[in-house]
Amino acid sequence: MKEDFIFSEFPEVSAKAWKQKIQVDLKGADYNQALVWESLEGIAVKPFYHAEDTAQIPAFSLPQKHSWSIGQRIYVTTEKTANEKANDVIGRGAENICFAISNASINWSALFDGIDLNNIAIYLHLDFLDIRPIHELLPIFEGVQKQCFLSVDIIGNFARTGNWFYNKEKDHQILEELIALCNAQPGINILSVDASLYQNAGANSVQQLAYALAHANEYLNHFTDNPSKAIHGSIPITFKVSIGNNYFFEIAKLRALRWLWQSLAVSYDFKNECHIIAQPGKRNKTIYDYNVNMLRTTSECMSAVLGGANTVVNLTYDALYQKDNEFGERIARNQLLLLKEESYFDEALRAAEGSYYIESLTKQLAEKALELFKQIEATGGFLSQLKNGSIQKKIKENAAKEQALFDTGDLVLLGTNTFQNADDCMKENLEIYPFTKMDKRKTQIEPILEKRLAEALEQKRLNDE
Repeated sequence: MKEDFIFSEFPEVSAKAWKQKIQVDLKGADYNQALVWESLEGIAVKPFYHAEDTAQIPAFSLPQKHSWSIGQRIYVTTEKTANEKANDVIGRGAENICFAISNASINWSALFDGIDLNNIAIYLHLDFLDIRPIHELLPIFEGVQKQCFLSVDIIGNFARTGNWFYNKEKDHQILEELIALCNAQPGINILSVDASLYQNAGANSVQQLAYALAHANEYLNHFTDNPSKAIHGSIPITFKVSIGNNYFFEIAKLRALRWLWQSLAVSYDFKNECHIIAQPGKRNKTIYDYNVNMLRTTSECMSAVLGGANTVVNLTYDALYQKDNEFGERIARNQLLLLKEESYFDEALRAAEGSYYIESLTKQLAEKALELFKQIEATGGFLSQLKNGSIQKKIKENAAKEQALFDTGDLVLLGTNTFQNADDCMKENLEIYPFTKMDKRKTQIEPILEKRLAEALEQKRLNDE
């Protein structure tokens, strides 16, 4: 039966007609004041969206063969324990493994022992910059079908710590050598942009997108100024993104990131898609009434999937105050397994496509982020603005606005600034320090610091216990 026949007896209703009907039902109340709200990004969110809102928007869709995988983060203390844990969680449903490594003297063979690298993608978060371990790594992945993501981000380290690993020149020189190595071996992806820092520090969605794009552009500019340093056009760049609690905005944010990357990549004659690894952010997580964190991360993982993340790594409900533990990690992994296997998010990952609201949000976020990106480039670029403190200042300003909404109760964290459980005590449960740490050391720039909304309130409650 043709669609025209099914709907032929229903007249089309314009957006204007819908708005008029709503205004009648409001009985004199102002439409804009009653039903339209403005986000921290300056986007006016309407009570309904219509086909007219997307009439002039170019079609955007995920890559044709797009899929998402369940990732699990493992901190490497010793190769043996990390390897045993990796093999265990793979048997329990993890599809990709994200190793966090702080020691450059790593035995790769011991770390990957028993792991089927043809079926399991590996992410390596390296807290060091050294070419020797990468030389030793490459033979292991020769001819391997799945990819290895090295996640080297010297600019991200500079923004997070306030210092280069060594200095600007040496950091870039080592990165150039790593790029040359990895260009010669398919399946090894070197470049990464850690955009999660900006969300966790309090940047809004437009800022996160613009800073991620400007951050990536610093690498592209550096490696295309000199043909001998060129990045192979088929090597993707990896974006690490934190997901917040504004469900539809977060879906649109990831879609806008892909759209913006496509626009930037064309300028450099890149033909590759960006690769996104997403994890729930920490900014809205709490130590009191911590089980609510499971609800928050479930919603955020859903946003990540529908937004188009390639790999989703969940955050455990107790990550703020407890060391890694089997129970918390099993719950976090099972949340993703339930989404994929029981809720059919593996098949419904394109459900956001065609939604008038999400398509409109995607366009507005992309346009605003592109405008901010152009402003950053016109004033010297991302590194220049990091050095003069402009990026840090803008993030702080938005974080302060968000904090004010939390402090007044307009931004609700259930169990923390509303409906507190007076009997909830946490002082004896803190295995790790859950608050922002201020290291007293000399830095070249002011580092961008992650800070949760509930920190001041939680410190007061801990003192009152």
